[in-house]
Amino acid sequence: MAQATQMNVPEINTPITVEHDKKKRQFTIRLNGSHDRAVLLYEYVGKKTVDLQHTEVPDAYRGRGIAKHLAKAAMDFVVEEDLKAHLTCWYIQKYIKENPQPQYLEHIHPM
Repeated sequence: MAQATQMNVPEINTPITVEHDKKKRQFTIRLNGSHDRAVLLYEYVGKKTVDLQHTEVPDAYRGRGIAKHLAKAAMDFVVEEDLKAHLTCWYIQKYIKENPQPQYLEHIHPM
């Protein structure tokens, strides 16, 4: 008989809030108070072009749609600032395929 392994999966008890730190060039979501956080990193690669480089969600929080909030915040920033975006991060590429909104598509810089 197989034994069930019980994992201690942290709960997300607060509404998800995305913070944007323009100096550090990152979007973050504090998880479980402030001990854990999900992050999306970007870098300016031109005056009006950003490279959305990397999205990371701690293992215990994966599969809950957290990265989607980071991706939306990053793409909304690109649109609001009228920037072009390189999509280096595979997750952002996936997000755009699943959410092909015209305002996002017109701001994507071909690689």
